[in-house]
Amino acid sequence: MNIEGNSGGRLDLAGKHIVLGLTGGVACFKAAELARSLIKAGATVQVVMTQAAEQFITAVTMQALSSRNVYTSQWDARESNNMAHINLTRDADAVLVAPASADFMAKLVHGRADDLLSLLCLARPVASCALLLAPAMNREMWAHPATQRNVAQLRADGAVLLGPASGDQACGEVGDGRMLEAQELLDELIAFFQPKALLGKRVLLTAGPTFEAIDPVRGMTNLSSGKMGFAIARAAAEAGAQVTLVAGPVHLDTPRGVRRIDVMSAQQMFDAVLPLAPASHVFVATAAVADWRVAKAAAHKIKKKAGAAVPALELEENPDILAAVARLKPPPYCVGFAAESENLVQHAREKLQRKNLPLIVANIGPATFGSDLNSLTLIDTNGTRELARADKLTLARELVREIAARTAHVST
Repeated sequence: MNIEGNSGGRLDLAGKHIVLGLTGGVACFKAAELARSLIKAGATVQVVMTQAAEQFITAVTMQALSSRNVYTSQWDARESNNMAHINLTRDADAVLVAPASADFMAKLVHGRADDLLSLLCLARPVASCALLLAPAMNREMWAHPATQRNVAQLRADGAVLLGPASGDQACGEVGDGRMLEAQELLDELIAFFQPKALLGKRVLLTAGPTFEAIDPVRGMTNLSSGKMGFAIARAAAEAGAQVTLVAGPVHLDTPRGVRRIDVMSAQQMFDAVLPLAPASHVFVATAAVADWRVAKAAAHKIKKKAGAAVPALELEENPDILAAVARLKPPPYCVGFAAESENLVQHAREKLQRKNLPLIVANIGPATFGSDLNSLTLIDTNGTRELARADKLTLARELVREIAARTAHVST
């Protein structure tokens, strides 16, 4: 089900209650945007701050953004039983500490609990309330052996670390230790709660158009934006798969956790896909691959000359990537895409049979190229099933669930 808010965006965290913990660090300024983002995604947010965090951002700010009282002290008497460290996590789905300082992570490793945030992390019901940490510190602090030992122990104890990233730091240095941005943390949290239906599976995808050169400055391409393929790559990664995305020329950010290979032409896409396909469990061919290319691209720009005949372009057929992967012995589970302009089901079914595929996904190309919305028709030998019009990530998640159900028997 696609639950939408007033802005039309997905409420991916609807029904989730998040305790957002802040420890001391300049990255506290990102927590303000993070709180807003979590709430816009449908979550309720309870902010808990350490004394050090209050040196960087005020409780007043976080209360205004979360619409809830902010807790800063283990001695807070507003709780009827004076046990905020117990009460605050009993209805929570996760504690997200962002930023998580080196000192706070060291405290968690040793089970120290001398403030409210460390207390509630220790006292949370582990089976129902996850602990996620977004480290934020100087690059030397992050690289220090003591910090790395603590990171390893925290992971062994069940904590999930989100980041850190590499980049400019408040101290003027550059390197690992920078806290992820609010949108990145939101995406990570959303992914954390997605069912891991493809855990252990290797998924290979193609996405976007291809570009076939005519000369050094011109070429043949199509209107595919790559958005559907990138959404499927994200959804597969959220579902626990190891994802490789072979992308034609598009201007899209790589989904977190996805390995990306950029190509231009159909031949380059073929050359990138074929060596990877035998080790993949699933191959999803969303790319709008050009059927033909210019047989002999000009070495220099073809100049227009007055009175001269229009140059003739001799075309030759490109390799069929999907058919080649489907012919492997054994093949991965192959999902084709058919972007048609008419007779959608008929043309898609012909493609399904011609390439001997278990599943093909069809849509009207001109109605979806470049759009954030889509509607899909799933076609196999047993019939058709419509996926109602929705945003592409919602459809991608539904398609991934379908693929997971169909490949559940495939050994990892």
